[in-house]
Order: sequence, then C-alpha cells, then structure tokens
Amino acid sequence: MTHRVVITGMSGLCPLGKTWAEVRENLWGKRSAVRKMEGWDHVAGLQTRLGAAVPDFDRPSHYSRKKVRTMGRVSLLATRATELALEDAGLLDHPVLGSGRAGISYGSTSGSPPAIELYARQITVNQTLAGVTAAQYIKFMSHTVAANLAQFFGVRGRLIPTCSACTSGSQGIGYAYEAIKYGRQDVMIAGGAEELHLLAAAVFDIMYATSTRNEDPETTPRPFDVDRDGLVVGEGAGTLILESLEHAEARGAEIIAEIAGWGTNCDGLHIVNPSVEGMSAVMELALADAGVNREEIDFVNAHGTATEVGDVAESRATRKVFDRAMPIGSLKSYMGHTLGACGALEAWMGIHMLNENWLAPNLNLDRVDPECAELDYLREVRETELRQVMTNNFAFGGVNTSIILRKWR
Repeated sequence: MTHRVVITGMSGLCPLGKTWAEVRENLWGKRSAVRKMEGWDHVAGLQTRLGAAVPDFDRPSHYSRKKVRTMGRVSLLATRATELALEDAGLLDHPVLGSGRAGISYGSTSGSPPAIELYARQITVNQTLAGVTAAQYIKFMSHTVAANLAQFFGVRGRLIPTCSACTSGSQGIGYAYEAIKYGRQDVMIAGGAEELHLLAAAVFDIMYATSTRNEDPETTPRPFDVDRDGLVVGEGAGTLILESLEHAEARGAEIIAEIAGWGTNCDGLHIVNPSVEGMSAVMELALADAGVNREEIDFVNAHGTATEVGDVAESRATRKVFDRAMPIGSLKSYMGHTLGACGALEAWMGIHMLNENWLAPNLNLDRVDPECAELDYLREVRETELRQVMTNNFAFGGVNTSIILRKWR
C-alpha cells in the first residue's frame, strides 16, 4: 500500500527575505539580493567578491544557549525555518514528533565553515587543542543540520542526512516523500540549508565558475543569458512539513499542496560536467512516479546556475523531455546559488506561486544564449492558471533530482 504525500506547513529564510510576503514583493519587483562582499578582499587570487546573505538574521532570542551550543549558522537557519514550518502545520510541540512516527530528511553541502576553520587552524597550524571543544566538531560534521534539528525538536523517527551538494535540499524532500509514501513514517521534516562563506565561493572560483561582475552585483547571475559569466553563492534554509494524506486529514490539518512525484539518479559519467541524458532521465522518472504526462506540467523551475555548460545541458534536457517551448525560470537569478538549500527554497517558492497562479521571470535575461534549447524563458511576471509544476536540481557527482508539485483541490 502506498500513501499520498501532502504538505501541511512550510517556511523559508533566504536572501530575498525571511517571510513569503517579503520574498514575493522582491520577485514581483525584480529585485536582486546579490551584494559585493567587502570582507573577502583579503584572499589572494579570489576573483569573485559577490554573495547573497539572509538579511538581519541572528540567533532567535528565545533559543537557549544550551540548545544551540552545537549549532553553527547553517543549523540555526535550518532550525528557525523548521520552527516556523512546524508552527504553520500546527505541529510545533505536538506529541507525534517524539512518537517515532515522525522523522527528518534534511541536508547541507557541509557543516558550518567557521567551525571547520577553527578546528583545522588550531590543530594543524597552531598545533594546540586550546580553544577546541567537542561542540566544534558537531557544528561542522556532515549531518550537523539533521542531528541538531532532531535534538532541538525532540524527533525520534528516521534521520536521513542528505549531503549531496546542490541536491541536498531536493533529496531531503524526495527521501522524506518516499518515507511517507511507503508507510515508514507519518510525518517528515524535510529540506536543506547553507550558510554563506568564502570557502564555498572559493570552490567555484577555482573552477572559473563564479561571476566577477563585482562592481555590478545586481546584474548577475544571468542564467541562460549569452553574456553570463558564472554563478554567485548564497545562503538560506527551507523546510517543508510532509504528511500522509490520512494523517493530515485525521487531525484536520490544512493541506497546502501535494508532492505528486519525484525522481533521483546519477549520471555515472563525470564528477562535475552535467549530462543531458541524466537530466532528462530524472525528469522522466518524476513524471512516471507522478503518473502524469509531460503535457500536464505547466512550468519548470530550472536549476539554472548561470554556468555555460550547466545552462546549455539543462535547457537541452528540458526540451528533450517536453518537446515544446516549456515555460522555464531560474530563481537563482535573484538570490544566487544557495547550494544545499536551493532545492528546498525553490520548492517553497514554487508552491506559493503554484497556489497564487503566477510565475517569477528570469532576472538579468537580456539575450538567450543561442546554444540553449528553444524554451519559453520568462522575462516578466506571468499570471496564469497552474495545476502542476516541476522543480529540478543537479549536483557535482552527477546527482540529479526532479520533484513534481501539485495544487491541492
């Protein structure tokens, strides 16, 4: 027996704002959240100076020091987003969280970079353990976000840490969906988080994949544009509360949307270069899982990082699957690449747009790269009736994900 999986609560913290109202206003106003990072000037050889941070975020005052002593910023972002999502679902402090029938599927690219910095510097450079505590390791271990969420909210079911770079958030949602669909859990906290740090920017800078429009931050990134020059790193956290339809209805929960299907696969070809075949195959997996035809999808939220190889491959894969000028847009054009958070944040925003019947346009798209496939690249806000949308993410290691979100009727 399988179960339908519905969303009963959600929240996001991102460079465009800490509430949907703020994010919506910035999307409609076509406002960029990318800024020049003045504190990065000291790193020799680092070409990019661009980033996108969550504005005015600090540890919430009602969080005790004991509760957060093992949390870096990445875990704090995830915890606050999850707290708001649980409130939205009516499940904050609910007995189900400690029942063993509720679990967590949540990821990030890494743990908290400042904790990694301190740990490595003290031991390998200063050659001392002075100032190094056990909490430092907990802050940067690969499953720090999922583990900290479990102890903060007293969750005793499955713990699924997704640490797959740019698909951490989307795999977090997908594996949570499977846990409920196949009856292993009734409720899942799902999503992804990332904190902005120059270490992440440096990774892509070394690969010549970052934008260097340092004096014109609001003109980049430029997904699918012929004049794009790379990605911009961002941060944030997005949380969805998933439930089986039976569990949600039994407690009288308000249903926001349904996860109709999902797919994930691996290219098995190249550690960083994308594969049209792998990307198109994962979209087909999601369509098959949802039991829908390609004509029934109204919009594709692109991974759209604004790298040449990525944009071209993704556009060609999308055209291959849908065989028409599918409406497509990239939310990264507004807030940069939030890495482990992007799949969750893009799903959160996508669900809001799905329910409100409008689509955000691509920002900074002046001329579509002729190497990109023929698609309907949105240039302005489009108000249109929506039923089902697809959101795609792709990561180093050839990891691909595709989620189909359905309006609840």
